[in-house]
Amino acid sequence: MTGKTRTLTASIAALAVMVGLVSVSVPLYRLFCKVSGFGGTPRIADGAPGAELQKSRTIEIRFDSNVMKGLPWHFKPNQAAVTVRLGEPNVATFSAENLSNEAITGTAAYNVTPAKAGIYVNKIQCFCFTEQTLMAGQKVVMPVQFYIDPAIATDPDTNDVTTITFSYSFYKTPQRDEGAS
Repeated sequence: MTGKTRTLTASIAALAVMVGLVSVSVPLYRLFCKVSGFGGTPRIADGAPGAELQKSRTIEIRFDSNVMKGLPWHFKPNQAAVTVRLGEPNVATFSAENLSNEAITGTAAYNVTPAKAGIYVNKIQCFCFTEQTLMAGQKVVMPVQFYIDPAIATDPDTNDVTTITFSYSFYKTPQRDEGAS
């Protein structure tokens, strides 16, 4: 093998490795954030903990909503804030309306602030887990069922947390080819 052939082969192999790493980086990052609570990503729970874990401490939960450019929806929380007891399941609702004259599918990205509280936010049910399709002019109410892990009260890094903000941003889901497999 000549020097040029070796260089070309090594370059192609390096490019293949880089493309492979890029293709798996987003799913791996999402998984890491979901498991660790990194960056304010809440964990997904099967249900709230039992009554023995519930504390008398309360935290205020505020709600924020945004609609990204290109999605003709009106989207807002039905309550600005709620005060919740640690460990108790809660439900908050959001209203969405498709302002266009055609069906549109959107997906909500969500975040929690302060980020250090994200690991203690457990969502049981959320519209943010799946794509939402609204028909032309359709209005819907979308629930979020969640609880705040009582362990937040014993973590020295979160002793100062008295308010947590749930922020949701809806964006238009790219259309897929119906004929594609």
